[in-house]
Amino acid sequence: MALKALLVALIVVNMVVVPIMATDHLVGDDQGWKLKFDYNAWSESKEFHVGDKLIFKYKEGAHNVYKADLAAFQSCVSGANVEPLTSGNDVIDLKTPGKKWYFCGVNNHCEQGMKVAVNVLQAKEGSSAASGISTLNSAFVAMLVVAFAMFLIIIV
Repeated sequence: MALKALLVALIVVNMVVVPIMATDHLVGDDQGWKLKFDYNAWSESKEFHVGDKLIFKYKEGAHNVYKADLAAFQSCVSGANVEPLTSGNDVIDLKTPGKKWYFCGVNNHCEQGMKVAVNVLQAKEGSSAASGISTLNSAFVAMLVVAFAMFLIIIV
């Protein structure tokens, strides 16, 4: 009986928590943010939604990440007063739908193709961004479900 309660709890957690989780996209997948990689093909193979994150991983000092508009992206020249991200583990929250552009401003890396454009879609149905439920609230709901499952296991 306890096993049955645990299975029910796991199913409920899967139904409640999994749909509200956003996706973390590691730019370049296991290759990371580097030269000689086809970021056009990479971005076309993905689906990006409001609430997702882009993660740029690279050796600190070797590259950087500039957020850009279309003109800056095409010319590989950052806009005035735009500071690059330089940590080597840069995380960008995708907060609004539409086209987003990023490039490396080190040397001529952008001209060599080290740039990526992503098309961000509306939040997924049931996602925290779509429903207004914060990640903290989602974690709280998950914790309540697990606590309830443990209660059932102890009582039954």
